[in-house]
Amino acid sequence: MVLLLARRIAAAAVRTSSGPLCSWQPATASLRRSSHALSVHRNTPENNPSIPFEYTPENLERAKAIMAKYPEHYKKGAVMPLLDLGQRQLGFTSISVMNYVAKMLNMPPMRVYEVATFYTMYNRTPMGKYHLQVCTTTPCQLCNSDAIISAVMSYLGIQPGETTKDKLFTLSEVECLGACVNAPMIAINDDFYEDLTADGVVAVLKSIQNGVVPKPGPESGRDTCEPFSGRKVLLAEKPYSGPDVTRADL
Repeated sequence: MVLLLARRIAAAAVRTSSGPLCSWQPATASLRRSSHALSVHRNTPENNPSIPFEYTPENLERAKAIMAKYPEHYKKGAVMPLLDLGQRQLGFTSISVMNYVAKMLNMPPMRVYEVATFYTMYNRTPMGKYHLQVCTTTPCQLCNSDAIISAVMSYLGIQPGETTKDKLFTLSEVECLGACVNAPMIAINDDFYEDLTADGVVAVLKSIQNGVVPKPGPESGRDTCEPFSGRKVLLAEKPYSGPDVTRADL
């Protein structure tokens, strides 16, 4: 009944013989937002179910240790760390990695696909050796992250979602990576490079190309996220000099 009523209302709204009942007209076009994120799977020579995958003996032991943390009937809770383990071994989360994890956890493959397509930490296509994730969210943007990503694109000749021809770098534009006080910043694999300038990020890329991975952290030289002018609090070696109130058995 509800469906029939909806159809009648829709038909009446677009009638032209006696005029529409409403002033609105059906939309014929909509704005599209492009993204380099992959939300579906398409078989490719590098990523299809016929390509075998299994953990190395070392990673298999790691997988068993991960699964041991979960109760017997909740092993599927290990799906995220196991997918991450597969990605670190192969370089990306292929359909074969997903199917392997599904079989290991006795899960329907679709449940694993849902996880892998929801979280952006899982790279669904082959990646370069170094994954460059440039943050362009508000704090970084206010600190001129546009100059950082422009410098990376100009120097490497790639756009977000693309990989250099030598398979060394893959570039991604991402949301907040949690180092806002050190903006602008870029994540390279598991390391953060912070307080960056356009020249500074190019210097990091050149160093990696020469086989030397620079020490992560702020380019400015400050220690982690302390003020640029230095520490202002907790300056004493033992700031608290009162009685010891902790329990002796702790």
